[in-house]
Amino acid sequence: MPTPPVMTTTPSTSARQRRLLGASLTVAVCLTAQAVALTSATAATAASPSATADVVSRGVTIPEFYNPPATLPAADGALVRSEPLPLALSLPGLDGSTLPGTATRLMYKSTDSNGQPVAVTGAYIEPSADWSGTGPRPLVAVAPGTLGQGDQCSASMGLEHPLSLNSQTVTVGYEDLAIYRLLAKGVAVVVTDYVGLGATDRLHTYVNRIDEAHAVLDAVRAARSVGGASVTAGSPVGLYGYSQGGGATAAAAELQSSYAPDVTLSGTYAGAPPADLTSVTKAIDGSELAGALGWSLNGFLQSDPSLKPLAEAHLNDAGKAALTDLSTMCVGDALFGYAYKKSTSWTTDGESLSEIIASTPALQNFLDSQRIGTMKPSGPVRLATGVSDNLVPHAQARQLALDWCAKGADVTYKPVVLPSVGSALLNHFAPLLTDQGAAISWLTDRLAGKATTSNCWTMPVQP
Repeated sequence: MPTPPVMTTTPSTSARQRRLLGASLTVAVCLTAQAVALTSATAATAASPSATADVVSRGVTIPEFYNPPATLPAADGALVRSEPLPLALSLPGLDGSTLPGTATRLMYKSTDSNGQPVAVTGAYIEPSADWSGTGPRPLVAVAPGTLGQGDQCSASMGLEHPLSLNSQTVTVGYEDLAIYRLLAKGVAVVVTDYVGLGATDRLHTYVNRIDEAHAVLDAVRAARSVGGASVTAGSPVGLYGYSQGGGATAAAAELQSSYAPDVTLSGTYAGAPPADLTSVTKAIDGSELAGALGWSLNGFLQSDPSLKPLAEAHLNDAGKAALTDLSTMCVGDALFGYAYKKSTSWTTDGESLSEIIASTPALQNFLDSQRIGTMKPSGPVRLATGVSDNLVPHAQARQLALDWCAKGADVTYKPVVLPSVGSALLNHFAPLLTDQGAAISWLTDRLAGKATTSNCWTMPVQP
């Protein structure tokens, strides 16, 4: 595909961008209507004898599209299949286009942490707005924050149904706002569902840095082959992620040079990255998001089955039942079912999971292998962390910035100073919203070719 011509801002483009920004703010208003539509559609699909989907997760029928084939292409990032994806919020444009753009559901090939081929799903959105910068239209790969472990929680399904609500599950596509803000700037977006989230052949390997990094980088490759996409191998590429997504983009920036040298990164935003899982495990135990402990354990056992005897030995019946229950849950379900749960109630001897990990070399070694910060990231990185964040602890995120700075990386460190409100979940979630505009502006500046300067030298006085 030839490189697109340079695009400039025109009055009609500005008007279109204003409409797109308004549309992104309207997403929240439309959530309830979408939930009613999804509940009705799900019931109709389940009752219809002609339904093609064959997997149901907590009452939500997973489309057959998400069932991987037996054989995958050889090349990482190769498209396995694609189909049109109806966005939850679409508005008619002044020129006959659809705002904010045209979406395509994707399945593409990646390689997991064991070196095995794996199918990953996601979505590509071609924006209706023109790119106002110089050069070809850029592409941003969005790595979603924690959504859960059930296939119905996937980000690509969240674009179609931002709120899924029935008697068994609650899913919220909260990443949609950032996606719409990027589209409003004329930036093409590709979203990954990660390994095993959406695709029905395995459990989601939650916070596995290699699986996540590969899924993000291969999503960029897949986007280049989508029919009708204006992005090419010459398009500037950025990565955007917060929380789980921040860990995924941070890991992708570290692994880009070895895994995807064909993907040159213009900039990476890593917000609240869980870089040190030993620290994060202690923090989430007993918090509102304690269910994430189950997702982590399930993911570890999916990635390394040799750990299963240890889990069998240390988990009591309640703990084993919790892992099974959580394996199909989304964030909303986990908040309702496992908020403030302590892992001591899941173990045979009443020890916490952190204590068991600390005394079990195989478990500690596995968590150590997930550490982000042992390699220099490619390209400039903006790392943001809330100073009051005690869910994905501020200290371990700040340490990641120090680790990268020590390796000579181009780091823009941003401490988000907000008061603690007494809720670990809100302390973690608030910086996502308050810093989002600045994060997107920083990233689009990098995509436009504007230079940035590392502020590593300020770290001694930064909170």
